[in-house]
Amino acid sequence: MPTLTRKGAATRQRILEGAAGLIREHGVAATTLDDVLSVTSTSKSQLFHYFPGGREELLLAVARYEAGRVLEDQRPQLGELTSWPAWYAWRDRVVDRYRKQGRLCPLNAVTSHLGDRTPGAQAVVTELMGQWQAEIAAGVRHMQAAGEIDPDLDPERAAAAILAGIQGGVLIQMSTGRTTHLESALDLGIAYLRSSRAQASQVTGSRSAP
Repeated sequence: MPTLTRKGAATRQRILEGAAGLIREHGVAATTLDDVLSVTSTSKSQLFHYFPGGREELLLAVARYEAGRVLEDQRPQLGELTSWPAWYAWRDRVVDRYRKQGRLCPLNAVTSHLGDRTPGAQAVVTELMGQWQAEIAAGVRHMQAAGEIDPDLDPERAAAAILAGIQGGVLIQMSTGRTTHLESALDLGIAYLRSSRAQASQVTGSRSAP
């Protein structure tokens, strides 16, 4: 995308946020380009200037926007997993984020609508999950360095398991409207991390016993 002037960037962002807001409220199928033009007070020529590919390109941009929001809504807690209180603060932040979102997941709605027609949609989700997992893994490594988690535990696999639990909980919430499974996945994931150190100590102690 060519470099935009400040005014151009603001116009593009207004169109993007307007489209995202409509999709959050009404869903993808019910959101038309005319709706976006109306809510953002922009012309069709402006929209196609910033999104030459039309609706599909705009939806892909919305997917990137929503992916960014997933991580931003967890900050600063996600980047500060340096103590057990911090992990539980992050846990509460995640639950609160999805409770407020409700049963409609805008990112899932957009990427599902785009499907295999747009390889970029899969790339957006892959990048999001990779960054999310990396930040959780960084927290695990910090706690290992502090002696709070078994040093032999694989941080990437532990982070992947926690992330899988979150995604499963969110998927169930989208069907039931309840965050019970999401909360359970996070609680048990953190509990496992905490218990791993004690289990490792017991194993080490038994091996060194005469």
